[in-house]
Amino acid sequence: MTISREDILKWIRNCAAVMAENRDYLIELDSPIGDGDHGANINRGFQAVLGKLPDVADKDIGMIFKTVGFTLISTVGGASGPLYGTMFMQMGAVSENKIELTLADWTEALEAGLNGVMMRGKAVPGDKTMVDALMPSAKTLKEASADNMSLNDALRACARAAEKGVQDTIPLVARKGRASYLGERSRGHQDPGATSSSMLLLAATRTWANGS
Repeated sequence: MTISREDILKWIRNCAAVMAENRDYLIELDSPIGDGDHGANINRGFQAVLGKLPDVADKDIGMIFKTVGFTLISTVGGASGPLYGTMFMQMGAVSENKIELTLADWTEALEAGLNGVMMRGKAVPGDKTMVDALMPSAKTLKEASADNMSLNDALRACARAAEKGVQDTIPLVARKGRASYLGERSRGHQDPGATSSSMLLLAATRTWANGS
């Protein structure tokens, strides 16, 4: 089983729907430890992405990812735009000329996206950022691919790892971004960037895994 170009487009549309649906929730999460604009910003970016998809519907997956990344960088304010944009741009770089992805390809893309986020944001696991959701997800996918797990099972395991990563941010003290200014007061709050990252991976599972 592979992930087709049409599957990728459907996932991105579903991501936009998820961000619109969870806009207020992400704002609520961001308000105590950030600027309170994460939900609005990420929703605006993905709504802009929707407008670009018809232009790349017949292009390769790398071009689709790069278009998503460029659009997010140019439309999303704060740190989220550059970070999410970089993630998709790096995913695009390793998906050039592909019109379908195997589990190994998707694993490589997510790992490339994670590395881009870590390089751009200078963040590591435990900093209370989106890395705390992306890192365990990428690690889980890599292990699943090495174990020849089915795509369905690998996607579900990836989503579970992301959701656990989000929960693991709650007791952490933020070391990056606006939340880091709060020091100990950032403890006890769920990181909004990790949450939105997890939502994207859960959307992938629901879009691509049979019976999800």
